[in-house]
Amino acid sequence: MKKLYLILVIIVILIMDLMVIRFVIGGDEDSWIKDEKGIWVKHGNPGGLPNYVQEQQQAITCALNLYSQKKAGSMEFLSQCLGTCELGGGYAVDIVHAPRVEEDNHAENQCEDYKQGKAKNFIELDKNGEVVMVN
Repeated sequence: MKKLYLILVIIVILIMDLMVIRFVIGGDEDSWIKDEKGIWVKHGNPGGLPNYVQEQQQAITCALNLYSQKKAGSMEFLSQCLGTCELGGGYAVDIVHAPRVEEDNHAENQCEDYKQGKAKNFIELDKNGEVVMVN
């Protein structure tokens, strides 16, 4: 009978250790993480929409609106700056190749607001208006 109690105690201790490892060391499963493009996405079922996620979503919407306005004006999309979205430190909006090429790194193709530090972040779109990268 003592062996049975000892085995049960060992099992309970192992289960508790696994729970500690999973929840303390393993981190929160219900959070926001950045995908390969730098866009915040849900991981699990987080409780709410943090300000930084909402800000990025609004900046991406702004960038897509800038793209639509320029496209309606018959702009030919090359590697160039479309403008700046004034949210949370500013997001410069650039058109780049997908995949990126050396031309995309040329200073004349980047937004002045970002180069001068007026915009702290950037959103890169491809020539079709798809998000390439957010930083």
